[in-house]
Amino acid sequence: MSIDWDDLKTVLAIARHGTLSAAARALGTSQPTVGRRLEALEQRLGAKLFDREAIGLRATALGHSLLEGLEQMDSGASAVQRQVAARDTGLSGEIRVTSLDWLGDEVVAPMLARFGAMHPGLEIELSNDTRVYNLARREADLALRFGAFTQENLIERRVADVAYALYASDDYLQRHGRPEPGDGFAGHALAYLDRAAGEVPHEQWLPPLAHSARTVLRCNGLRAHLAAVRTGAAMAVLPCLLGEREPSLQRVALAQAMPLRPVRLGFHSDLRDTPRIRALVDFMVAQFAELAGELNPLRPCR
Repeated sequence: MSIDWDDLKTVLAIARHGTLSAAARALGTSQPTVGRRLEALEQRLGAKLFDREAIGLRATALGHSLLEGLEQMDSGASAVQRQVAARDTGLSGEIRVTSLDWLGDEVVAPMLARFGAMHPGLEIELSNDTRVYNLARREADLALRFGAFTQENLIERRVADVAYALYASDDYLQRHGRPEPGDGFAGHALAYLDRAAGEVPHEQWLPPLAHSARTVLRCNGLRAHLAAVRTGAAMAVLPCLLGEREPSLQRVALAQAMPLRPVRLGFHSDLRDTPRIRALVDFMVAQFAELAGELNPLRPCR
């Protein structure tokens, strides 16, 4: 029986992600397409590969027995893709970059646009997503992250340090005054990241300090925090690059030192000698160096 590799990739994606919708996102297709592929393959095999459960799909004994071989096939296919991508094509071809949230929008996207304008033979794609892209499987060529890279055979460079601070609008401070750490920020309102984010380094120092403040908003992005602070409804921890660009916001002076988060750029070692990757990495390193003062301002609070 001949089995299409795309069908096998579908099986592997479902096993990895547990649901049709999550597998579809990973494959860049639709949930109905994934469902139809799985159903057609199971019909051809005359056996079930997954049991349908309330929380998703669980591999049957047959499905589970196939996974090791599928992982090896996928690893081999990814290696071939990297070798093809690494061929010397000069400054032309496609580069896929992944970043996240405000960093991708405010910092990475302008860099990539400038680099793309300089090299018309390139096609650059940026995905801002909290999902950790697998660089070994060529889900992306370059990744910008705050956390460390854990995959093997990656080259990683620390390209910047991002400073964060507590910000409030002029209007908010006129109405509420500046917070007093000694009374736990009593009478003040704060916006935090949602609970799904867990304890993030740039924010986890604030709750013990502001234990008497009200939490008026939780959300999953710092741009939403910026909007809330801009309206004067709450204070929030923001990247200094965003906060300092807003003329109506003030950095709130605290005895607590400003937290820093390192920005890391990573790519697979197979791509180290690819001209377009090497050129983009060098360009981004230089661009981050120019932004160092905005990403980590040294001037005192107003």
